[in-house]
Amino acid sequence: MPEKEKNVKQGKKEEKIEQNPKKEKIKQKQKEEKIEQNQKEKKAKQKKRKEEKTENLYWRRLDNSAKLFPVSTGKKYSTVFRISAILKEKIDPEILQVAVENALKIYISFKVRMKTGLFWYYLEHNPKPPIVEKEQNYPCKYIDPLSNNNYLFKVTYFEQKINIDIFHSLTDGNSGAIFFKEIIYQYLELVHKNEFEEELRTSRKIEYNTEDSYIKNYNKKAKSNASSKKAYILKGKKIPLGAISAVHEIMDVEKLRQICKSKDATVTQYLTAVLIYCIYEENYKENNGKKPVKVCIPVDLRKYFNSITLSNFFSYLTVEAELKKENLDTFEKILEFVKQDFKRKLSEEEIIKTMSANVKLGNNPFIRGIPLILKKIIVRLGYIEIRKYTSTTFSNVGRIGIIGKYRKYIDNFFFMLAPEPVEKIKCAACSFEDKLTFTFTSIIDDNRIEKRFCDFMKKNGIVVKIESNGVLDNL
Repeated sequence: MPEKEKNVKQGKKEEKIEQNPKKEKIKQKQKEEKIEQNQKEKKAKQKKRKEEKTENLYWRRLDNSAKLFPVSTGKKYSTVFRISAILKEKIDPEILQVAVENALKIYISFKVRMKTGLFWYYLEHNPKPPIVEKEQNYPCKYIDPLSNNNYLFKVTYFEQKINIDIFHSLTDGNSGAIFFKEIIYQYLELVHKNEFEEELRTSRKIEYNTEDSYIKNYNKKAKSNASSKKAYILKGKKIPLGAISAVHEIMDVEKLRQICKSKDATVTQYLTAVLIYCIYEENYKENNGKKPVKVCIPVDLRKYFNSITLSNFFSYLTVEAELKKENLDTFEKILEFVKQDFKRKLSEEEIIKTMSANVKLGNNPFIRGIPLILKKIIVRLGYIEIRKYTSTTFSNVGRIGIIGKYRKYIDNFFFMLAPEPVEKIKCAACSFEDKLTFTFTSIIDDNRIEKRFCDFMKKNGIVVKIESNGVLDNL
């Protein structure tokens, strides 16, 4: 073999020997990376199994308010409220499904189902996925657990609107709004990925809990001064086939505030007085009403106590207007009465009295010791009588605050309560940006009260835009 060729082969052999250690190092590194990856996957699976085990073990008692809702609820008395968001683009149902599932990972207290105990109902982890479907029913209808994967809330959509109906045993309007806003945030982040890729929302940092703040804050010695008088019940033929009319009266919130300021009244006081006045003019007078018009106003107790619970934590004040007895026959007289009644009943002392009376009822040893099957019969019979003490309910959840970057995709929010055979009309309000929406949900087959309310606002310089679900079209 020529000397030159021999040297070339020898050189290649030496080069190959030199390359082998490099290849070995690469192989070793790849092997280590694979082992590390397998360990990570194993840890992730273990973590997931641990989380699933924790979730399966998760359960909690119903809070003091929530206890009575499932005992007294049925198709006629759904105790459901609805929050709707109207976006500026058509809803994608598949993305909405993912958004709801993502929101449940953050707010796990909503990923529950209700179970029957010996003495009370309780909540436990729900392993099933939530159901998202096109809106087909009237708002605030009874949520059938069997057709809803046992969830206590129901998410629906229609065109540009997303709804959430929530059974009151799960939470109240304020906490329901927190969860619903998370769904909206998640949805917009998925639809507009590029814009929200770097978004870090401060709301994710708030450590909410599910404590029963009633038990923590009530006063055993406090005595309620609640009225024992029955209320005037709204008269009117019911809408057939179980239909519910929803009328949204959308107005300029700044103009409304200016008018309220000129009357030295809060927005809630002013709207309550307008509502009572409209009931007086369109229902009370022609039916020769004698009993007081009693309006139940829910009060968020988180403003009075140091609580960040996602469970129910509200009380109420009842405005009791003796229209005939006190000669409250003009709006000015009614407004002055409402302002004074709020001042008297909205003090911290009175709020504690009302809350404590309700806690005592739920903690009564006699009631606690009755088996659930008998408790349901007793409570339902009691509620038939209790419901006669309220003419209507008006709930104002106030401003729906949305983070700046998300606002441009949202047009408005609506808030609604379920009407009942006794409280045939219920009212709710919320504001977003420069609009306040006052919503009537009704089972009465005429809308004279709604129309009078709208006309009153217009006569006082407030522009009102009407939207409805079309059940009653002659507004």
